[in-house]
Amino acid sequence: MTGARRVVVKVGSSSLTTAAGGIDPARVSGLVDVLAKTRAAEQEVVLVSSGAIAAGLSPLGLAKRPRALAKQQAAASVGQGLLVHRYTDELARHGIIAGQVLLTVDDLNRRAHYRNADATLSTLLDLGVLPIVNENDTVATSEIRFGDNDRLAALVAHLVKADLLVLLSDVDALYDAPPSQQGSQRIDEVASLADLAGVTIGKAGAAGVGTGGMVTKLEAARIAVEDGVPVVLTSAAQAEAALAGETVGTLFHAVGKRRPARLLWLQHATEAVGSITVDAGAVAAIRKRGASLLAAGITGSSGAFHVGDPVDVVDPSGVAVARGLVNYDADEIPRLAGRSSGYLEANLGAAYGREVIHRDDLVVL
Repeated sequence: MTGARRVVVKVGSSSLTTAAGGIDPARVSGLVDVLAKTRAAEQEVVLVSSGAIAAGLSPLGLAKRPRALAKQQAAASVGQGLLVHRYTDELARHGIIAGQVLLTVDDLNRRAHYRNADATLSTLLDLGVLPIVNENDTVATSEIRFGDNDRLAALVAHLVKADLLVLLSDVDALYDAPPSQQGSQRIDEVASLADLAGVTIGKAGAAGVGTGGMVTKLEAARIAVEDGVPVVLTSAAQAEAALAGETVGTLFHAVGKRRPARLLWLQHATEAVGSITVDAGAVAAIRKRGASLLAAGITGSSGAFHVGDPVDVVDPSGVAVARGLVNYDADEIPRLAGRSSGYLEANLGAAYGREVIHRDDLVVL
């Protein structure tokens, strides 16, 4: 951990604001002091910060996070400026420039937008700026959201090729049951995802200003560690100790190897717009032999997808086994299904001899 060159730190709303809404200056100041100390140790930092909606509650006279999307967006519009202004002032005390980066799901769903976000964050880091990332709650709709900034943080960690992801919340570690439950035991390390079997997860905190909980943090940890990024989960109060490499919180060891950004994007940052059903032979070829998806193994399809769209490859029982970028429109699939590449090329033309999904554009789920 102390050798991590680039660290992504995610902090939740409840760790930055009062229960009634509004920014807690002391909490923000304390977090910034920790981040500045990390920067002074020649480690690059990207901050993924929740809190925009929560920060806007008090100025708008709202007692709690509203359910109506329009009111959430209004609170985010007011609160985002207040939040970034506070970060900017606090970082300036340490001679650090803050850079705001607001993302929506669409920015990571679309390959061109994903690459642009990558270039922007890389340039900010090269210039010595500390990027502050948040979901763009002002324009995001309920249908296209990350769900919580924990998942966004895991995706950003891969986007910037981070060496470590630190998730800060109001809970000091992962427990095998809700911490308030008598007899619950703290889990210091998770060596593999199998270690989570039997862990009972509680609901989001009672402060009423955040949207996450341990469920979203474990999902973020899974995304990160499966692609080679270790994760530390702890409370904001222990942020300094965690970033200094002390044994606080829960350490999730990386269980996979870092994969190409294209495959990460395809698995974790896209939503399938359709599906292609394949037979058992095609499933085995994809899973065991790393094969492309050929027309011969297709038995059906659904959805109105087009060339280049992400689609799920599902087995005969309807379970998604892979996701890939398709080389044909949906209306072409029926006449291709079950046919060999040689037959298609001879009868429909050379263009139809290619794979339905090439292996380089396919990720096993």
